Amino acid sequence: GVNNIMFLPIGFLFYGLGAIFMIKSLQREKITVVYPLMCVGYIISMFYGEIFLNEVITKNKILAMILIGTGVFFNCYDK
Repeated sequence: GVNNIMFLPIGFLFYGLGAIFMIKSLQREKITVVYPLMCVGYIISMFYGEIFLNEVITKNKILAMILIGTGVFFNCYDK
């Protein structure tokens, strides 16, 4: 992993921004739409882990990404 202290404040910054965006999103849209979209963050985090932390994306992780993406799509899909 990365042992650099400068990533700590950057992490806090992005965490705070995420909280602000989540609050703003909940003010504008239903929770049944907004909350599942947070799961997309897990997919993004997996790619960041592969790029910056040299983590391996296994077949199980790919399957999990597909299931998460499919669930978010069907939950947010409005006819």
